[in-house]
Amino acid sequence: MREAVTDVDTLFAELALPEAYRAAAHRAAAIFGLRVPRSYLHRMTPGDIDDPLLRQVLPIDAETQTHAGFVKDAVDDMASAAGNGVLHKYHGRALLITTGACAVHCRYCFRRHFDYAAQHSGGSHASAALDYVAGDRSIEEVILSGGDPLSLANDRLEQLGRSLDAIAHVQRIRIHTRTAVVLPERIDAGFIDWIKARRARVIVVIHANHAREIDDSVAEALARIRDAGALLLNQAVLLADINDTPDRQAALSRALFAAGVMPYYLHLLDRVEGTQHFEVDEQDAQHLMQALAAQLPGYLVPKLAREEAGGSAKSVRALIAGRQQE
Repeated sequence: MREAVTDVDTLFAELALPEAYRAAAHRAAAIFGLRVPRSYLHRMTPGDIDDPLLRQVLPIDAETQTHAGFVKDAVDDMASAAGNGVLHKYHGRALLITTGACAVHCRYCFRRHFDYAAQHSGGSHASAALDYVAGDRSIEEVILSGGDPLSLANDRLEQLGRSLDAIAHVQRIRIHTRTAVVLPERIDAGFIDWIKARRARVIVVIHANHAREIDDSVAEALARIRDAGALLLNQAVLLADINDTPDRQAALSRALFAAGVMPYYLHLLDRVEGTQHFEVDEQDAQHLMQALAAQLPGYLVPKLAREEAGGSAKSVRALIAGRQQE
């Protein structure tokens, strides 16, 4: 993580990017910093400003603009904040903001404006966060999020895992991570041992948006996670000009399945300030999903979903008129 590219000029030099985009990248990175692991950067095509992996991390001027309907807390995280880094939005599940750190800064990040200093479950907040979970017997599943929980050292993860295992009503621990995709070196022996040591069932939800993100190093890391006994799922975000065609979505589903990962959710963009250029119209998304369903067996078609502020669950878009709640 220390070797990640965090400087715009370094990114442009290493990928031989067109000079015309440099000034805008500096302006946008001043608002939301640049971070790209070198293992992810090496999967990009030098000189190609439209590379679908580059477009996910390249700061551009559109991020500096404001648009009606795009706000800082699009999914209303703060309304579900129970304090000490606990977000309790849905029945039976609680989410812990374990850290504000990520291995990569995705430009469409729905928590790019989140106040991590005020809401995290680490340090002096850890005991209170765990007490909250222990005190509510309806919580069967704890989601470790952030930031990215794999930004934590293994010893910190082990402390957290043991504490959750000691809460009898917690039956599942779910980790949401992009790190496994952009920095597969993080999936080390210590993390594999962490999975194996858990009493609660471990679900690892990775975040891959494009088939080219699943290279051999990622596939090997995912195989180690799967062999350790964790269930592997993927959630992607539907992004304009990156993965918004049936062929690209089909290629992603096939690459995931080949790596032992089940496609789970395809999220409509969370309408966060600075991300409007990534949005795909919902009707266009519905047409995409219909075309995807015609190409693939049902188990390879992710659920098209949107997280809506104040909802009791994610809103899953059916491929026929209407909606269903999951």
